[in-house]
Amino acid sequence: MALSFSAKLMRGVSRCAALVTPKTAPTSCRYFSSAENSRVLVNLNDKTGVATMQLNRPPVNSLNLEVLTDMTIALDKLQTEKDCRGMILTSSSPGIFCAGLDIMEMYNPQEDRLREFWRTLQELWKMMYGSRLATIAAINGHSPAGGCLLSLTCDYRIMAQGKFTIGLNETLLGIVAPFWFQDTMVNTVGHRETERALQLGLLYSGENALKVGLIDELVSPEKVMETAEGQMQMWLKIPDFARQLTKEQLRGPTVQKLAQHQEADIDHFVNFITKKAIQKSLEMYLNMLKQKKK
Repeated sequence: MALSFSAKLMRGVSRCAALVTPKTAPTSCRYFSSAENSRVLVNLNDKTGVATMQLNRPPVNSLNLEVLTDMTIALDKLQTEKDCRGMILTSSSPGIFCAGLDIMEMYNPQEDRLREFWRTLQELWKMMYGSRLATIAAINGHSPAGGCLLSLTCDYRIMAQGKFTIGLNETLLGIVAPFWFQDTMVNTVGHRETERALQLGLLYSGENALKVGLIDELVSPEKVMETAEGQMQMWLKIPDFARQLTKEQLRGPTVQKLAQHQEADIDHFVNFITKKAIQKSLEMYLNMLKQKKK
């Protein structure tokens, strides 16, 4: 199955089109976003070696199969660029970083697509968490569930001040965060805080997230990207080989754990999500959202 995914990834890269550089863009900045697909906006500054990846699926950047695939293709492409040393992950929508996984991928799903959806999320997580690049999350808004997971894969997290929240709140929807979500959070904030947060489905304010170590800095919204760019320069002062090897030693066992249990995790996810009780819970949540929009 790994070969099958790799084949899909390479086909996706070939479909991603040549680099698109608008005439108005600085000559040092290359745009990786396909002209026909703008769910994920990616550019690489050749002078600094730093790429920026913006989630661009309004209104809340929910992660469906297509977004996850685009992110995986873009990250794979960046990691093959020898001059790319770092990446800043952010959102094109002020006030929302990422609302997490798209519920519609899990509600009344087709099993083949559901399996591909979960496998693609697994692959993206493995690539992000073990990336050779220095990675910084510029969290410019709300970041629940899968949005929190994306930020946790990064090496450093900067969040905007305000009434924004962040956390793995899956239990509030009647869903259980899989072991690799749990492991990622344990590695960040420790076992006891993770145990409390995941059971209660906690969403932290920026201040509380900073206090427990879920984020590393809390700054005004207009300074999130500026701070991320400044912090990136500190990370890039470290020789790449030493930084990458240290990261591999610290994160490698967690990545390998998923790699060794990947198929079983997919089977478990599909069996769990398709249970009548879970589908009913998702239906109730979707109805609640519809009521809020009225």
